[in-house]
Amino acid sequence: MTEILVTGATGNVGRQVVAGLVSAGASARALVRDARAARLPGGVAAVEGDLGAPGTLERAPAGVETVFLVWPFLTADGASAVLEVIGSRARRVVYLSSSGVDDEAERQSDPINQLHADMEGLIERSGLRWTVLRSNTIASNTRGWAAQIRATGVVRGPEIAATAVIDPRDVAEVAVRVLVDEGHDGATYVLTGPQVVGRAEQVRAIGEAVGRALRFEKVPVEDARAQMLADGRPPALVEALLASAEARPRSELITSTVEEITGAPARTFGRWAADHADEFR
Repeated sequence: MTEILVTGATGNVGRQVVAGLVSAGASARALVRDARAARLPGGVAAVEGDLGAPGTLERAPAGVETVFLVWPFLTADGASAVLEVIGSRARRVVYLSSSGVDDEAERQSDPINQLHADMEGLIERSGLRWTVLRSNTIASNTRGWAAQIRATGVVRGPEIAATAVIDPRDVAEVAVRVLVDEGHDGATYVLTGPQVVGRAEQVRAIGEAVGRALRFEKVPVEDARAQMLADGRPPALVEALLASAEARPRSELITSTVEEITGAPARTFGRWAADHADEFR
């Protein structure tokens, strides 16, 4: 059996993709920066490399037919070189994109969606067989609120338009099926959770999970920018995140794609919060 290479293999989605491939009996290889710190499931080969340095990737795709690609940067700079390395070894790529990408727009609403649109274009022109998974906001992003919740019970931040937040387990389970099964070439799948939830609703759901009354407090974008920069976040990341807060519209989009591909309905945000309550206590 040919191997499947998973990038972002220690992240919220990638780690579960690796575990899901193992459970499915597939042969998985994980691209990591530090193999000793990766803590991968048994039987998974770790190969060191960095998507930001294409020269370090020469060994990673050897013997691999399919690559699960998570692009961790804010622009597509350098992606062509990475796709060239992948294409010299593998035949197929499954890319984790954003449900915010608008095929009709000349320019996307914010830098993060623009990145994903640019990446999709590069992948489609690469000559590789491809599948795109456009994921909605991932529930595990709320882990960034844990310190505030433990300290004050109040999550302060800019309001971001409500969307159908998705459990990373559902994204990973779809990815595993697409990686293992045939018949997905040239497809773009939009993955969402079953309910549209805003930040205040997410905070309340976490409160229900931990047994505390929690609340969300909206702060002006300028205040959020100052705090994020003071916390040491890279300025480019801060601006990209705040552009999302200012420009991204509310989305009522809910798809059934998770159930259609995996056979199980998408999990609610409340379930994700209940399953991860200890992280917020």
